[in-house]
Amino acid sequence: MTAQTLTRNTQTTRTRHSGSAESRLLPLALLLPGLAVLLAVIGFPMLYSLYLSFTDYTLTTARNFHFVGLENYLILVQDPIFWQAFGRTVLFMTLAVNLEFIIGLGIAQLMAKAIRGRGALRTIIMMPMMFAPILVGFMFKWAFNDQVGLVNNILFSLTGRPQIIPWLVDVPLGFIALLVAEIWMSTPFMVIILEAGILSLPVEPFEAAEVDGASGWQKFRMLTLPMIMPFVYTAMAIRSLDLARVYDVVRIMTDGGPGNRTELIWTYVYRLSFSGHNFALGSAMSYVTVIISFLFTWYLFRNVLRSRWEGQR
Repeated sequence: MTAQTLTRNTQTTRTRHSGSAESRLLPLALLLPGLAVLLAVIGFPMLYSLYLSFTDYTLTTARNFHFVGLENYLILVQDPIFWQAFGRTVLFMTLAVNLEFIIGLGIAQLMAKAIRGRGALRTIIMMPMMFAPILVGFMFKWAFNDQVGLVNNILFSLTGRPQIIPWLVDVPLGFIALLVAEIWMSTPFMVIILEAGILSLPVEPFEAAEVDGASGWQKFRMLTLPMIMPFVYTAMAIRSLDLARVYDVVRIMTDGGPGNRTELIWTYVYRLSFSGHNFALGSAMSYVTVIISFLFTWYLFRNVLRSRWEGQR
């Protein structure tokens, strides 16, 4: 009986080990089709565009191109339009993210204090996110039109004098119009993330601060803001990645004009690759932008992890 019992235990152990091995391999097997699709749809084009960035490939010489090494990257370093577009993109990203954060934090604070209708408020706030960026571009292109635009008509109603302000042609005004369109479209995302952070905060520290006689500003500065910093960094990281590749709104409203004065990095990539037929130079510019975006995202997520670690101490 003892030998039979040992045999049964050995068989049971083997069955458990084989079952555990199968259970570990099953998720991987289920993921393989999706990974294969991602590799074909994303991985191959990225690797091929990286290869093209080291060649002189253009649409006119598609069957006769050569390996040129780092020549395209050296051309970008010496291209003033590229650096202007890059600096303008960084400025656009910095202003948009910070303004969206300030406006979104204010709205999130008000929504978190709402007693009734919070769900309806969230639905209304999120409506701008439901519009396609191309539609938002057309809408604000009409709103800032110098002849029949809504903005100039409002100014005419307020001042009583015809206001023909070339919003989309003037250099600083065109940039401001793009900022307004992007902030209107994307601030709801910041509101939802920050409101979730505010609603997740524990009540006890605020009750203790209330007993100690802290003002509303002191509670916000010393408690609310430090405690929601992981949510702030997460929202900023996601929005920074979105703004680093902004294209649709700029393409529709100004198309980078006049004279490349509202050109951002991805509209310039499009102009080089498709209008100028220079896929190799456009690929090189794309990879430079992706590397910079990756470093910036790494910096933000490092701050996210640091703020979470400090919050757990």
